[in-house]
Amino acid sequence: MNNVLEDEVTSINAIYGADTLSRTDNDHGLILKVPSTQVSLRLTFPSTYPDDSPIIVRPQSAGVETRKGEAHEFVEIARSLMGETFIPGEPCVYGLLEELINYLEEDEDAAVNASSAIKNDFETQDGTSHSTANARLEAIRALNPAWIMSTPITEKKSTFIARAAHVTRPDLAAKFLQHLLLTDKKASKATHNVTAWRMRGGEAIYQDCDDDGETAAGGRLLHLMQIMDVWDVMVVVTRWYGGVQLGPDRFRIINQVARDALVQGGWAKEDGEKQKGHK
Repeated sequence: MNNVLEDEVTSINAIYGADTLSRTDNDHGLILKVPSTQVSLRLTFPSTYPDDSPIIVRPQSAGVETRKGEAHEFVEIARSLMGETFIPGEPCVYGLLEELINYLEEDEDAAVNASSAIKNDFETQDGTSHSTANARLEAIRALNPAWIMSTPITEKKSTFIARAAHVTRPDLAAKFLQHLLLTDKKASKATHNVTAWRMRGGEAIYQDCDDDGETAAGGRLLHLMQIMDVWDVMVVVTRWYGGVQLGPDRFRIINQVARDALVQGGWAKEDGEKQKGHK
C-alpha cells in the first residue's frame, strides 16, 4: 500500500470511524463500509494509484436486511460515482465516500430500493440518459474486449474459468475488468475474480495482480505468466466456490485454466515458449 493510500485510510477512519476503510489480505485491496447502508464494497488499487483509478470489484458483504440483488445494484451506483469522482493524480476514496453518502441522503429509500434510485439518478422521464457517470459506464460497456475463454473446470462443486485478452496499458486492463463485471452477471457474482497482467512499452514494464480474496492466487497467476514469457496480456480467473475447500489444489486449477486461455489465444505454447502475440 503506497503512502497516498495509507494517508487516505488514516484520515477517513479518523473522520467516519475506525474500520470504515480496512485492509484485505492483499496489499492492493481495501474494504469500504459506507454509512447508512449494510453493504461493504471491495476495492482494489493499481500500484500506480492515484494516477490510475481503483476498481470497485464487488460487494464484500451485505446485512441480513439487504434484499436480494441490492448489493450488486449498489456496486453499480458506486462504480458510476467513481467515474464521476476520479481525477488522475488525485486521491479519490474520500470523494467517492462523500458522493455515496450524499446519494443516500437525497433519497431515503435508496438504501432499501437501489434499483429505483438508479432510475431516478440516471434517467429522465422519457428514459434519456443525463448523467456523466452513466455515460462513462456506457463507454466501458462499449469497449468489448476480445476475451479468449478457457475450458471450465469443476472440482468438488467449485467451478473455474479463465479469460485472457490483449492489453497494452494498465488503465485499459482496469477498464477491461470493469467491463467484465458490468456485463457478465455470473462473473460479477462469482466468489473470486483473480487477475494478473503484464505489458511493456519501450523500456517501461508494467505488471500487477490481485487475489480478490483468493489468498496468494494473484501472485501465482502472475508468476505463471512470467514463466510463460507472456506480454501485453491480462488474465482473469473466475471461481465460483462450491462449499468444499480445495486446499492447494485450487492453485493448480487456477494455473491450468489460465494456461489454457493463454494457449488458445496464441500467446504461448503448451511448453511455455512464447508465440506471436494475439491481437
